[in-house]
Amino acid sequence: MWGPEGLDEVEAELLGPPEELKDRSVLEIGAGAAQCARWLAGQGARPVALDLSHRQLQHALRIGGSFPLVCADAGALPFADGSFDLACSAYGALPFVADPRLVLSEVRRVLRPGGRFVFSVTHPLRWAFPDEPGPEGLTVAASYFDRTPYVEQDDEGRAVYVEHHRTIGDRVRDIVAAGFRLVDLVEPEWPAWNTSEWGGWSPLRGNLIPGTAIFVCERD
Repeated sequence: MWGPEGLDEVEAELLGPPEELKDRSVLEIGAGAAQCARWLAGQGARPVALDLSHRQLQHALRIGGSFPLVCADAGALPFADGSFDLACSAYGALPFVADPRLVLSEVRRVLRPGGRFVFSVTHPLRWAFPDEPGPEGLTVAASYFDRTPYVEQDDEGRAVYVEHHRTIGDRVRDIVAAGFRLVDLVEPEWPAWNTSEWGGWSPLRGNLIPGTAIFVCERD
């Protein structure tokens, strides 16, 4: 799944037709419990799941899978140049780093020429609205252009969660500056079958404002 709307890779084919994934080396960045890598392995690909969080990778280990799990920083990938055919990230890594160009440059480095990187993030427009599923989540409450990070702190004032806002234009410029070519920008519509409501996600909001932005990039 690329996002809460429910767009899955079988339907979207953003990494390519599923039958062409066999034997392709794929890096999942910000893998969490490695759901994407597990699906890729099921298609015959050779995935590697990378995450900064050891705890997340422990979840992946418990769920199981016959692919490597790597605990490392997405801004300093521990792989040789041109190691992978493809890379993907579904709501992983990029929203949580202050310098996304560093991550993008590293991903480009480890991709072979012609390699594709597909990543999804919360649609930047959502930052202007309260994170509420009901009507209160439909009124602009902040500036879309305010790039102040969202920060949660513990009782001692230490940051325990940080998410960075980038506008659509910022994302495009970051991608180009890192040496990628932007092939497509996908904004999934909320499908009629999806009646789920959780957090700030709901059919009400999903039918009116975009929730996910998926960037399809290629290394020429």
